[in-house]
Amino acid sequence: MSKCEHCIVREFSSLKALSKEELLKLADCKTSQTIKKGDIIFEEGENVNGIFCVKDGVCKMTKLSPNGKDQIVKLVKKGELLGQRSMISDEPVNLSAVALEDMEVCFIPKTEVMEFFTENNKFSLNMMRAVCGDLKEADDHMVSMAQKNVKARLAETLLYLEETFGTKPDGSLHIQLSREELAGLIGTATESCIRLLSELNKAGYISITGKHITLLDKAKLKRIAE
Repeated sequence: MSKCEHCIVREFSSLKALSKEELLKLADCKTSQTIKKGDIIFEEGENVNGIFCVKDGVCKMTKLSPNGKDQIVKLVKKGELLGQRSMISDEPVNLSAVALEDMEVCFIPKTEVMEFFTENNKFSLNMMRAVCGDLKEADDHMVSMAQKNVKARLAETLLYLEETFGTKPDGSLHIQLSREELAGLIGTATESCIRLLSELNKAGYISITGKHITLLDKAKLKRIAE
């Protein structure tokens, strides 16, 4: 029995619409890769010619701004797909994907995916819904960036990181972002991010030990985020 039939990516992505026969075909054409923390999966402007299934690990999706800094647009976790939009639109990817921790991914060539896309209506509908979901998420992020101050965006992001990626046994956030990465995620200068983290720490809303951040008062963080 194909390992694709039990893969977590299939359970939470468009691939759940594929039949057993299609999954067996998928298993024959996919290639598995180990991506080390900090390695680039693909770069903005690159022709990917397929999709990546994230079996394990987390990566950041970034956009290079005019001032030469990377703006983090999204964090992608296990069970999600990379490259769907550019594959469907037949365009180069408009974001870069960089591993935030060691990752296991599978690459499926465009020719195979598009065959499923044209022959399996449920699969194509699921993929289009996923792309629409990404667009909605981008819209929400844009509104948040425009209407909320930096402190509110920071509080919102810290809550999102805990809710989405969980915590370690010591209670700290599972995802350890550098101060520069966290600043890129909320759209501010690194210095401003460090200052605001210090304010939240002194107020007792969070605890900071090195790179480890623990949320102590989520109710107050939610009020700040709102």
